[in-house]
Amino acid sequence: MSFLLPHLRTGWAVDQAILNEEDRVVVIRFGHDYCPVCMQMDEALAKIAEKVKNFAVVYLVDISEVPDFNTMYELYDPCTVMTFFRNKHIMIDLGTGNNNKINWALTNTQELIDLIETVYRGARKGRGLVVSPKDYSTKYRY
Repeated sequence: MSFLLPHLRTGWAVDQAILNEEDRVVVIRFGHDYCPVCMQMDEALAKIAEKVKNFAVVYLVDISEVPDFNTMYELYDPCTVMTFFRNKHIMIDLGTGNNNKINWALTNTQELIDLIETVYRGARKGRGLVVSPKDYSTKYRY
């Protein structure tokens, strides 16, 4: 499904995507196009891209093609989703302890839409950290 979403092929393109978007949240999926976890995430992002186009824009970045951000954003997981608004990284309190990024495949499209909308509403108010509408601290039920 990664062919349905725009790819950013250089570090400069990633910077420009984050810098030039004034009124919408920039959602970037860092990972590999061939990774199964990324494929699940890409499918969910492709499904919602049209629905969130008024308040968010979605991009994909292959971390082996564009390694510029791997150390800066600690992109060590196979799939990582980060959000930016007006050139600022917006953190999300998901209940997992890592507020910087989503590092698993969030396949429920409605949860993903709600999460992006929460980021948009919080970022518009000037918040750098927003609280997720759903608590993912018990994502894995042991």
